[in-house]
Amino acid sequence: MKKNDKKVLFLASFEDASILVIFTILFLITSIVPLVVLYYIFLQITQHGHINISTKNFTYIMLLTGLGIFIGFIYTRSLLVKVIAISKQNSKALENLLSPETVKELSQEENEIVVLSRSFSAVTQRLEENVRSLELAKKTLHAIMSKVGHGISNMQNIDTFLELILETLTNALNCKASTLLLFNDKKTELIVNTVYGTSMDPKKKPHLKLFDGSPLAKVLSEKKPMSISGVFLQNNINPPFNELFGETLLCAPLVYHDQVSGLLTLSKPEGQKENFSQEDLDLVFNLASQTAVAIENSKLNRDIEKTYFETISALALAVDAKDKYSHGHLDRVANHALMIGKRLGLDDEDLNTLRDAARLHDLGKIGIPDEVLKKDSGLNDEEWVIMRRHPEIGESIIKPVRSLQHLCDLIRHHHEKLDGSGYPDGLKGEEISPLVRILSVADVYDALTTERPYRPKKSKQEAINILRSMNNHLDQDIVNILLEGLDTQEDLSN
Repeated sequence: MKKNDKKVLFLASFEDASILVIFTILFLITSIVPLVVLYYIFLQITQHGHINISTKNFTYIMLLTGLGIFIGFIYTRSLLVKVIAISKQNSKALENLLSPETVKELSQEENEIVVLSRSFSAVTQRLEENVRSLELAKKTLHAIMSKVGHGISNMQNIDTFLELILETLTNALNCKASTLLLFNDKKTELIVNTVYGTSMDPKKKPHLKLFDGSPLAKVLSEKKPMSISGVFLQNNINPPFNELFGETLLCAPLVYHDQVSGLLTLSKPEGQKENFSQEDLDLVFNLASQTAVAIENSKLNRDIEKTYFETISALALAVDAKDKYSHGHLDRVANHALMIGKRLGLDDEDLNTLRDAARLHDLGKIGIPDEVLKKDSGLNDEEWVIMRRHPEIGESIIKPVRSLQHLCDLIRHHHEKLDGSGYPDGLKGEEISPLVRILSVADVYDALTTERPYRPKKSKQEAINILRSMNNHLDQDIVNILLEGLDTQEDLSN
């Protein structure tokens, strides 16, 4: 290796060395060398009483000493310049990481080392906050995924997912409340379908009138998301919406095939007037569009399921019509069951289940041969075995239809008895659900008060007496509710 190459390699190694190594070398050059010269002069004076050195040699020594100090100064200054440059670069980088107040406070400090130290401290603190935020985001994600999984496994309709969408958006964007509003049939009003973060009850179907020129009308007409600040017209005209529509509101239309079906809104907490960012608008608009697709698909599914129910109901009515003695039995049982359910204070969902199950409870008789179904006399043992299969047949017909699966229990078990002597499963006591007990009482009562080929129909009082004697078979509390309802109907008719 050539001498110049060695020199270049040494300088490169020196430049790449740590600050501590460079400082040590510079300290030796600028401090130790002058001390050696002074010590040499001291020895000359003590040994000879004067400096025994020529002017020429003394000049060389001073030049070398001065050169060493100069080199040390140059490299020390260069090192400090690098530190200052790093400090300035660090300050610029920190403007994107730290708050403006922190950056301003650091810029007022004149000592670069202190600035570096405090900057690193601020960055470390920010990193710790980010780690905590990531941990929180991780926990939030797990919670959301858990809710999604729970929603998938328990979803009976799309409302479960609409609630999950609003909850996720509200929490993700640090909002106070959110709502999903859908157009009425005439598209003159928006009806609240789903809410989150508010006490408003969407089941009451609160509605919001649209006014030309209002911010909401503009969002719907332009089919674009908007961030609205300030209290606007609807807020004053519709006080119930005050808790939904705050001072800062994000509105995104539900657009599907260029048609608007409703509106998704998000409201900032009180006192937080910061507008939503463009990224927020894009995110919510994209999700609103996907929500519009899901709602439309849900409507199509409901139409298909409605067609299924109507088709199966037609089959059940066809069976009902085959027997002149039981014609109209399904409608009468449905009316009796609804009367009992209403007097018991059942909600709309249970009442609808009772009505639909009553209309379909004898559907399985479509699989029973006519010679058994239309027999004018009582059935023998073999024929009873065949007839008792109709609850299972009825269940097997509706079970593949997801929207009718909640009727399976009532259709399969409407001939079960409290003492376990019923069919097809021999359930007893609490194993028989309340809705099945209601349907059973309504079914038996109508059968008793309907003329059959093998016996005349019973009067109301005779039928009630028979029902009361069946205390091992039927729920007597429900029998009493039926009697009260029948008496009330008679009083009203009189």
